[in-house]
Amino acid sequence: MSLHPTTPVSPARFADTCELDTADTAAEQLAAFIRCHPRLMVLTGAGVSTDSGIPDYRDQKGEWKRKPPVDHREFMASEATRQRYWGRALIGWPLIRNSQPNPAHYHLAELEKRGHVELLVTQNVDRLHQRAGGKNVIDLHGRADEIRCMVCTFRENRQAVHERSYKLNPGFRHYTAETAPDGDADLEVDFSGFQVANCPDCRGILKPDVVFFGDNVPKDRVQRAVDALQASDALLVVGSSLMVYSGFRFCRYAKEWGKPIAALNLGRTRADDLLDLKLDAGIGETLERALKLL
Repeated sequence: MSLHPTTPVSPARFADTCELDTADTAAEQLAAFIRCHPRLMVLTGAGVSTDSGIPDYRDQKGEWKRKPPVDHREFMASEATRQRYWGRALIGWPLIRNSQPNPAHYHLAELEKRGHVELLVTQNVDRLHQRAGGKNVIDLHGRADEIRCMVCTFRENRQAVHERSYKLNPGFRHYTAETAPDGDADLEVDFSGFQVANCPDCRGILKPDVVFFGDNVPKDRVQRAVDALQASDALLVVGSSLMVYSGFRFCRYAKEWGKPIAALNLGRTRADDLLDLKLDAGIGETLERALKLL
């Protein structure tokens, strides 16, 4: 993987860190940042989708609000973990399935239409950027709406797997629970009798086509994002605390290469000391007003 651009961009401290900016002030600074750096790589996180009703894992201090998501190794090794995962997902998945893009998704798609987005890299798995009209998008952590077999090449729409799960476990139709991020739910029952729907072709383990906690992002996705960052003028982070290294790495690369970094996020980020512009303001309204100024 090539991690050094052929032509480094000179670093430039664009503005001081701003806390609790008004949308007007934040929009003016964001619009000025984009005018100075018109070709952006955009990195988005859970904060972009919260207005679509999808919960996030972290608070404004970057701390966990709840237990971390399911671990990839545990999911693959433990039948009990898979029973719990799929049992809870029967309740949690419909929230993501039925979610709709919110203004932030549409504003970022508009920014792309205007030629300001070299590539949008999202840490979300909800596909809402694409549904809002985004074309040049990488789902860094995969997509929750597709299921893959971990043994053979079988793939299937997620809803079909859930329908089979309901047939195998009709009693789970009656449960309710608070929904959680990434199609999870706060359901605490006895899952020992839950029948997991395995691959219909080879009986292998079925898993959402998502990079679970503890797993690695495919190298080709990382390389495509690295190439886009090298070709861009600056990095814009929207709605991410950057606590997960898979996203934070791009801030480190940008800093190493002298690429200015701006972040529009409510609360602290892991990259606060690397940022050239920090905007602590509402995402949707700030993007809307910034677009009007461009």
